[in-house]
Amino acid sequence: MNRHLNIQTSHGTLLGHLALPEHPRSLVLLPRIQPLAVDDPFAGNLFNRGHAVLTMELISERERHFVDTTQDVSRLARRMTDILDLIRRDGDMQNLPLAIHAGGDATPAAIRVAALRDTQVSTLSCHGGLIDRAGLQALEMLVAPLLMLIDDNDAVALASWQRAYRHLACPNQMHLLQAGENQEEPVSAWFAQHAKRLPEIPGSLT
Repeated sequence: MNRHLNIQTSHGTLLGHLALPEHPRSLVLLPRIQPLAVDDPFAGNLFNRGHAVLTMELISERERHFVDTTQDVSRLARRMTDILDLIRRDGDMQNLPLAIHAGGDATPAAIRVAALRDTQVSTLSCHGGLIDRAGLQALEMLVAPLLMLIDDNDAVALASWQRAYRHLACPNQMHLLQAGENQEEPVSAWFAQHAKRLPEIPGSLT
């Protein structure tokens, strides 16, 4: 089943697409800085591996005209939180273990949101981006197992990881992607291992 979704913001509409297999093993949220692609090979690959896939924009068409929008971690985190609220209310998604796969400028926002929504987000992976921009509190609070994928020629993301990982108490792993290596394999394996519904934790920040 395929569904189109949207979230209304004061700065425009955020578009989304849900691909739902017959018996999904989990729900993977793909938060996107760029407009949704007509054909997203990464999303399609995860779908073919049995995951429900929700691809959602974090930035409206109007906001893309401002170069600093993608650097506003707080705004991106608020948008991602709105998406998680949508998931909680949706009958097709609310009962599925939730994983997040973020990349680039969405990475620090995903870390921050996963730390705050520790009873909703069961696992996450990130491809590149400056993980330390999530902030020390988020890094220390993060419970969900984290897979960090870094391209072998991305020295900036690697330096950010080296600054951040010592503050992580959650299960974590860093994987260097070699040129031409397919990221779907390690991501899908990580989600299959860790995407389990977490118990309610008294006093968690949800």
